[in-house]
This record gives sequence, C-alpha cells and structure tokens, in this order.
Amino acid sequence: MNRSIKILCTLIIAASPLLAIGASGSGPSSPAPPEFKLQAESPQFWELVDHNAKLSVVRTGFGFTEGPVWDQSGFLYLSDETINKIYRLHPDGKKEEVIALGDPDGNTFDRQHRLIDCASVLRAIIEVTPDGKYKILADHYDGKKLNSPNDVVVGPDGALYFTDPTLDLVAGEKQEIPFQGVYRLDAKGNVQLLTKDLTQPNGLAFSPDGRHFYIDDSEQRNIRVYDVAPDGTITNGRIFGEEPGGKDDGVPDGMKVDKNGNIFVTGPKGIWVWDPKGNHLGTIVMPEQPANLNWGDKDYRTLYITATTSVYRLEMRAQGFVPYR
Repeated sequence: MNRSIKILCTLIIAASPLLAIGASGSGPSSPAPPEFKLQAESPQFWELVDHNAKLSVVRTGFGFTEGPVWDQSGFLYLSDETINKIYRLHPDGKKEEVIALGDPDGNTFDRQHRLIDCASVLRAIIEVTPDGKYKILADHYDGKKLNSPNDVVVGPDGALYFTDPTLDLVAGEKQEIPFQGVYRLDAKGNVQLLTKDLTQPNGLAFSPDGRHFYIDDSEQRNIRVYDVAPDGTITNGRIFGEEPGGKDDGVPDGMKVDKNGNIFVTGPKGIWVWDPKGNHLGTIVMPEQPANLNWGDKDYRTLYITATTSVYRLEMRAQGFVPYR
C-alpha cells in the first residue's frame, strides 16, 4: 500500500476509541468493535460466513500491519511496515520479533515452507530464515532494479509470483523499470515478466485449480483475471470486478481464495467477497481499514486480517485454499 495512505490511516486510527481495546495485546475472546458488520449482497454470502460470526482482536497497537501467513505450529507471521519488523503473533496476543527490516510487505511460504517476503526498502523478494537473517532471491529484472515488490504468492507450478508497483518506492531513489510489472520467479532465480498492463498491481491469487490468476490494481480500483498456461504465462486479461470508493476509502489490496474459488479482496470499508463468476456476494465491514488477510487455524476456516494498527480473527464457514500446503 502507498506509504502516504499508511501514514494517514495510522494517524486516523490513533485517535480512535479502538485503542482502548488494549495496545499491549488482547486475546481472541475480546468483544467485537461496534463498527464490525456482515453486509450481504447475495444469500450465497451466508454459505461462507455465519450470520452471528464475531470478530475478535488478536492484538492491536502496531504501526501498519500487512502480510499475514499462518504457520501450522500455531502462530501467525506478519509485517509491520512502519515499525519495520516481521513478527510472530500467537493467538493469545503474544508477539515475537523475527527480523528488523525496512518496510516489509506481503509474505508467503513457498513449497519448502520457507518464509518469503516482499522487502520494499531492499527492492527485493527475500527469504527470511528462522534465526532472523535473510537471503535475496531477486532484486533485478533485465539488469534494472525492481521498484518495490508488494505481494507474493506461490503458483500452481511451485514458482513465486509477485507484483512490483511503485507504491513503496523509497523516497529519493530512482525508478529504473519504466512500468509496474507482475513477475514469475522460478527456482533457478530467473525473473520473467508476465504483464505490465496494470497501473499499480498489488494483491494476487490463483484459483484452486490453477487455471485463473487474479491481480488487483489499487490505482484503478479493480480486479483483473487472466488465463494461466502450463508454462506459467498468462493471457486474456480482463476486468473481473471493481471496488469503487471515496478518496480516503481503502482500495483493492490483499486477496485470498477459498477451496470453492470464492475470492476475498480487501477494499473500501473492509473485505469484499466475490464468487468465481465475478458476482459481489457481500462485504465484511471492518472497524479498521484492512490491507491483507489469510487463512489460519488447524482447519484453515479462520480469516486472520491485518487492518492498519491491528490483527483480527474471524471464524468462517468457508475453508481456505492454501497454495503452499
């Protein structure tokens, strides 16, 4: 997400009564903030989430949360972009620093269960090791430095796919690549450009069958879908859905899919839920503007949501699709 938006959101929320929930952390049983609501546009929405589902706060008091990834050991990895750290966050609210790193963003596991991060300040895709070190996997394309990698996902072929907008390009540093691309990074370190037709590509996800690739464009406020070939190339890009909003509302950012191919995309006021045909089923309205989300807990039927200064937890009827399992 754009750094100026992150700062604005943080300042707005800092003045909110939400912080009374407890900046030092609170458990999943915390009462739901009154702003939370489930807003259905279709009866199908209730097949994915219960009418009486309750939102709980895992922990608040962060700078700007991003990139949640559930580890089967029973904790969540997440980035704090303004505090410049990646943490482990446990369901009881306990947090542990993993690494101090300038503006970490989206995260994923690869097929080898290595933690992969989009490191904005390094302008690189990196592997973060359990002992708090990192290894650069890619930081150039065609001999030029990447812009500011934003989000990353494992593809059906096991390669890493990532977006590279200019949203978090370090102030004073030169943009060397004259476009905002979406790339494929293979196991040998080769970086392949897939498309440069988005203005500011951000979140991305594959359908469970691997046939469709979704990418949202934060500047255009829309989601595009592409057909995926066996070699990982993408074709036939078209608009899948749009998430309009006011000037200071959230924009399409992080996205995840469930096992049935429904897509959950952060956007204005919360999380927009779409079916595979592009129908807007409903919105999970959040008390803070979310930037990203991921599936967690033992059965992957819980959404962990990184929303500005906090991390939230919402039990779902839907079961998440987790590409790195």
